[in-house]
Amino acid sequence: MTFSVKNIISIADLADKDILTILDRADKMERLARGGKQSRLLEGRILATLFYEPSTRTRLSFESAMLRLGGSTVSVAQVGASSVVKGESLADTIRTVESYSDIIVLRHPQEGAAQWAAEVASIPIINAGDGAGRHPTQTLLDLATIRKSQGKLEGLNVAVLGDLRFGRTVHSLSYAITRFTDKLYCVAPEGLELPPEIVMDLEGQNKEIVQTGDLQGILPDLDVLYVTRIQKERFPSPADYERVRGQYVIDLPLLEHAKPTLDILHPLPRVDEIAPAVDKTPYARYFSQVFNGLVVRMAVLDLLMEAHKT
Repeated sequence: MTFSVKNIISIADLADKDILTILDRADKMERLARGGKQSRLLEGRILATLFYEPSTRTRLSFESAMLRLGGSTVSVAQVGASSVVKGESLADTIRTVESYSDIIVLRHPQEGAAQWAAEVASIPIINAGDGAGRHPTQTLLDLATIRKSQGKLEGLNVAVLGDLRFGRTVHSLSYAITRFTDKLYCVAPEGLELPPEIVMDLEGQNKEIVQTGDLQGILPDLDVLYVTRIQKERFPSPADYERVRGQYVIDLPLLEHAKPTLDILHPLPRVDEIAPAVDKTPYARYFSQVFNGLVVRMAVLDLLMEAHKT
């Protein structure tokens, strides 16, 4: 399929065919991702990773993806060591960084920052997380993980659990997975429910959004359980965080009620929401997600660079 997307700011930027094109290309990248063959697909190209917030998996996987494809990377991993501390605007930073690179991956604490960057830049921008907004490549690797394990995306019973208010990964996944299924279960502590505007938007697309606090009641019906941590850094006070942490913990006794084919996903890092004993069960898919993040980001870089030539 032809891929004509110029930036990836939100999962909404991608039509269904674009998502499937990325997932199919990612499948073909697996051998390269494992180091089985030297690639020159992006030889001579430079990726800039510009991170205003901490990251381990996202930044390293993008940089590794570019290196696996034969390209090079430059990075601002600590904003405190950049001209931002001198008061430089995001727009001026983007105009500067694009002089040194062919594609920019941006993480920023302010929702909408990636869109602003795309309006300024003349090279592709990939949103690696903007505040509590969107994280589209995380969603793509989530979809890749589900498709590999379940063999499909269509018609699955999926639940999202945890911090649905501030969790940008959940926001993006909610929009993406409901393209392929008509129902989404949402389980959250009081005050951390999926934002009303997202619920209304999805219901306006004739999707059934089931909001419940009874995880054990719905667990036997689930094919996929997507768990997120309670995001301490986005709470106004430590007391507010302590009030909701630990309300849902996935452990072995709970999973006695699950289908044997249930997949448990987590964008990581985790805190205490999944017991370590679950790691050794067939349910655990969160470390598979890590590797799938590499192959998906290889596919995204390759396709965006390919589209940017035209």
